[in-house]
Amino acid sequence: MFIDASAIIAILNREPGSEELVKRLSSNEKQVLCSPVTRFEAVIGLARSRSGTHRSADARQIQVAEAAVDLFLEEAMARSVMITDSLGAGAVQAAKDYGRAVGHDADLNFGDCFAYACAKGYRAALLYKGDDFAKTDLA
Repeated sequence: MFIDASAIIAILNREPGSEELVKRLSSNEKQVLCSPVTRFEAVIGLARSRSGTHRSADARQIQVAEAAVDLFLEEAMARSVMITDSLGAGAVQAAKDYGRAVGHDADLNFGDCFAYACAKGYRAALLYKGDDFAKTDLA
């Protein structure tokens, strides 16, 4: 199972629906995967969500968010995968097929395109919050 930043942020912030994400994560019997891109997006997203502005965060908020995300990934026993050239190409393809830039309903952003490519490339289920990935062929 590849975990998207949206799921990490939702779980750590105890957002509505996070219980279902935790349940799916705990019942997963395969290796949990993440990437440096996912970690980055989760850290910055978590810091912003806790800053009160949702637009910016200071260095201290980022440091606290980084510790929280790292602890979460450690407890989930997540293995970080390398972003290879083929995964990068998969992210570009995801942007062409489902990206915000092309106006697709899935509206995948940069981090989403890499999560999509990782899930496809590693043949892993994708744990995420929202409905963006449901509008792709991962559904």
